[in-house]
Amino acid sequence: MAPSAMLHSSGGTPRPPAAKALSDAALRPYWLDDPSRPEALPALVGDEHCDLLVVGGGYSGLWTALLAKERAPGRDVVLIEAQETAWAASGRNGGFCSASLTHGWANGAARWPDELVKLEQLGHHNLDALEADLVRHGIDCDFERTGEIDIATAPHQVLELQEAAEEAASLGVTGHEFLDRDALRAEVDSPTFLGGLWNRTGVAMLHPARLAWGLKRACLRAGVRIYEHTPGTRLSSRGAGVAVGTPYGRVFARHAALATNAFPGLVKRLRPYIAPVYDYALMTEPLTAEQLASIGWKRRQGLSDSANHFHYFRITADHRILWGGYDIVYRYGGGVRAEYDHHPATYQRLAENFFHCFPQLEGVRFTHTWGGAIDTCSRFSAFFGAAHGGRVAYALGYTGLGVGATRFGAEVMLDLLAGERTERTGLEMVRSKPLPFPPEPVRSMGIGITQWAMTRADRNGGRRNLWLKAMDKVGLGFDS
Repeated sequence: MAPSAMLHSSGGTPRPPAAKALSDAALRPYWLDDPSRPEALPALVGDEHCDLLVVGGGYSGLWTALLAKERAPGRDVVLIEAQETAWAASGRNGGFCSASLTHGWANGAARWPDELVKLEQLGHHNLDALEADLVRHGIDCDFERTGEIDIATAPHQVLELQEAAEEAASLGVTGHEFLDRDALRAEVDSPTFLGGLWNRTGVAMLHPARLAWGLKRACLRAGVRIYEHTPGTRLSSRGAGVAVGTPYGRVFARHAALATNAFPGLVKRLRPYIAPVYDYALMTEPLTAEQLASIGWKRRQGLSDSANHFHYFRITADHRILWGGYDIVYRYGGGVRAEYDHHPATYQRLAENFFHCFPQLEGVRFTHTWGGAIDTCSRFSAFFGAAHGGRVAYALGYTGLGVGATRFGAEVMLDLLAGERTERTGLEMVRSKPLPFPPEPVRSMGIGITQWAMTRADRNGGRRNLWLKAMDKVGLGFDS
């Protein structure tokens, strides 16, 4: 039985192993519970003037600020962050750093078939450049190019992964290898695993918060002025530039790059394109040598199962297992609030599914549980553009795949602000927009129907009903 099927027969009450395993877990992200976490920088008080203002101190904003200084060392760059660097998605994600710019080659092939080869090349070049940047800036974030395996836990998923491997080969997408049940279980052993598709070269594992903190240090060394606990509250044109208000001051800049992702943006017309959804994760205690031997996993690949309600999981440098995903929680109105960061019912489901996947690990305890908001959009991959007469650029909608793609998005924003037509800005993916989500209450109703239909598809051998087929046809999706 697949983990998703197991859940529906459980009645929603956690079995004793799951309840016990969660009993003393800390309600905070494991990645942020780190002695190397830097002290917060002071907030902006008064007015600042600069060439480029970056709004947002996650990966998207940090890469933009750093690459802006590398393109033009004399450029005066200011970055403002509403909380602290890595506080939001950049310190809460699973640490899967993918080469894909399109949320997987299959999504890219469906939406931009004529550009797929170029998009794949650009994505792998971006991942290579990111790895080189880590070395050049001395950023130690446990970067490990392990690849990722998509797992089949139901018979129809085995066929889907076999077909995906064949399609990838026919499209010239290299580095993907189908694994049958025995080959997969030789890599990672679970009685639920029936087959897998291993992307050998296109994904790395890393410590997400240390990546953000390392980028922050690199920005400061390059001369970027960073103000934390400084949200941007309003944006307006000002002469030949723009002005952004903050609680205790203003920033006047020639250009601005908006990197706010799931949070309400300063360009209001963009808000319908984003539906913030909440994703949740658990982290185990370090596994013993005996426990590690019982599951294998010596090559430390990232893993995810192939259900609509899927899990993603990986093993850390200190031999813990991160186990996340499954639930996609949308709040009416698209609110992003601190009280949404925890969802005990989801923690219970995740813990039950963990022990179903790895029954040999019964007795392992979880030390941390947490959640965070994802900036999902209807095409599952980032979109880009400019506003205020080209003085403002934005990149939004990474839909949970921004650890690597935000570096590419930063390059796009800088190209747009420079008014340059480059290989990046010439892409149809960059020039087009996703379909916006409808207003409430239609948005919540549509998302609820879609989630119901996805659950039914998982139960019914992957068969998509008329609702999901219609959403596929118009290109309006919902995922995390």
